[in-house]
Amino acid sequence: MIKNILINFKKYQFLLLQLVSRDFKVKYKRSFLGIIWSLLYPILTMTVMALVFTNMFKMSMPGINYLVYLMSGLVIFNYFSEASNLAMSSVVSNFSLINKVYIPKYIFPLSKCLFVGINFLLTLIPLYGLIIITGTGVNVYHLLLPFVIVCLFLFTVGVGFILSTISVFLRDVFYIYGVVTTLLQYMTPIIYDFSIIPEHLQIIFKCNPLYWFIYFARDIILYSKAPSINIWFYCFVFALGTLLIGILVFKKNQDKFIYYV
Repeated sequence: MIKNILINFKKYQFLLLQLVSRDFKVKYKRSFLGIIWSLLYPILTMTVMALVFTNMFKMSMPGINYLVYLMSGLVIFNYFSEASNLAMSSVVSNFSLINKVYIPKYIFPLSKCLFVGINFLLTLIPLYGLIIITGTGVNVYHLLLPFVIVCLFLFTVGVGFILSTISVFLRDVFYIYGVVTTLLQYMTPIIYDFSIIPEHLQIIFKCNPLYWFIYFARDIILYSKAPSINIWFYCFVFALGTLLIGILVFKKNQDKFIYYV
C-alpha cells in the first residue's frame, strides 16, 4: 500500500491540495482575522494556562522558563489532538463524494493531517517569538527539530487512519475519543514536570508517544542539547510503527466502507 500511496499521491496531488484549500476556506470563512487566528490561538491559550498554573497553582520549572516549557508541549499536543479528531471524521463526512467517483479513500485523513500541519507550522512563529523574548535562545541544535516534526506527522497520520476506519463501523468513537484525548492530555507532561510522577508510574507515562516527541523538542529548545540516541529511536519507532499499523488497518477495511454509508 505504501507504494500505491506514493503513486497515487502524485496522481491525486491536485485533489489533495484542493481538499486542504477547502478546509482553510471553511475554517476561516467570515472570520475577520482569518489565518491570523493560527498565530493568536496558541498565544491566547498559553496566556490563560500560564495565568492559571503560575498564579493559582504556583507551577514553575527550576532553571528554565515555564512559559517556553508550557508552549513547547502545547503546540505539539494541540497538533495531534486537532489533526486526529479531524482525520477521524474525514471518511464519514465525505461519503457522498466517495459514492460518486473513485478517489483513494486514504486521501481524506491525510488531507486533514496536512491542513492542521500547516497551522502547526504557523504556531511555531509565536513559539519562537516567545523563545527569543524570554532569552531562552536559539542554537544550532534547533536544526534537528524537523526530525521530530516529521515523526509527529507520521504518527498522527497513522492514528488518523486507524480512527477514520473505526468511525465508519462504530460512530460511538466520536464521543469516546473526546474522553481519550482528555486522558492523554493529563498523561502528557505539558503543564507539569515529569519528575513529580511517582517512579513506579513513570513507565506507564513513557508508553505515550507524545511524551517522547515533546521530550525530544524540549531537549533542544530548553536545554540546548541534542537528544540522546534512545529518544531518537523511540520517536522513530512510534512514528513508523503507528503509520504502518494505520496503513494496514485502513487497507484491510477500506473496501467495506461503502456498505456503512
